[in-house]
Amino acid sequence: MLRNRADPRLLLSTAAAPAVWGTTYYVTTQYLPPDRPLLAATARALPAGLLLTALTRQLPRGSWWWRAAVLGALNMGACFPLLFVAAYRLPGGVAATVGAVQPLLVAALSTGLLGERLTRRTLLAGLAGMVGVSLLVLRPGARLDWLGVLAALGNATVMATGVVLAKRWPSPAPLLATTGWQLVTGGLLLLPLSLLVEGPPPAHLTGRNLLGYGYLTLLGAAVAYALWFRGLRALTPTRVAFLTLLSPLVATTVGWLALGQSLTPLQLLGAAVVLTSILIAQRGRPAGPPSRPPKHSPSTSTQEETTIPCA
Repeated sequence: MLRNRADPRLLLSTAAAPAVWGTTYYVTTQYLPPDRPLLAATARALPAGLLLTALTRQLPRGSWWWRAAVLGALNMGACFPLLFVAAYRLPGGVAATVGAVQPLLVAALSTGLLGERLTRRTLLAGLAGMVGVSLLVLRPGARLDWLGVLAALGNATVMATGVVLAKRWPSPAPLLATTGWQLVTGGLLLLPLSLLVEGPPPAHLTGRNLLGYGYLTLLGAAVAYALWFRGLRALTPTRVAFLTLLSPLVATTVGWLALGQSLTPLQLLGAAVVLTSILIAQRGRPAGPPSRPPKHSPSTSTQEETTIPCA
């Protein structure tokens, strides 16, 4: 059975992934060519996946050909386009607030697919997290576009599903190999979409552009997703999902430090509520013994021994 209190070092290393993803907006707007979000997503996923696959020199076997394809499609291939549709059609605060429902979606899916208990503590922490994010990033008079709202909900849903399925399907392969397979699959799905919507990459890229793409590839994808999936192998999906609330918190902090944006008392309150929500989710009993262990999957104790954003 999973410990009630996880190793703080494991939590911190897992939290580093959504913290890095919180810098994506700054890097994209300050370092990359404008109006090429799908190119950025493709350049982030595909080279990182190829790099990890080359380093591990392992390809999927048996059912992991289609499982890696499904996980890559959910965690990267479908997640990124929906994220960008939401970003284009909604103010950033609205998109982030809608996306903050993800921990509750993960908790609900874990109940059905993993046999975890959905506790009152988790529900209250999830609602508090949504309130905290809204205080942190939502602005008065923010407009609502229903297609954008549906895209934001779709993004949260596909990523939540990917997180839970990654836990239900523990991979026999090394962590970096499994991460690489997913990134390659997601990148291959994004590549034709990027070419169709945005056309070929710019003919000339500056050193600043290359630095930005390198950051997203190495830190934003290869390192961040490896840390993310490492945490998910040892922790419950609900615990890991609550860490995604760090992304809007880091994005707001980077905007304040690097772009000179102001912070209001209401935003500071929102940051405090977000952190409290995350701490509550980590300290509580995240899952008792599963009442219905999933078929064809090892027990919880085995998953702990094997010690896994769209962002």
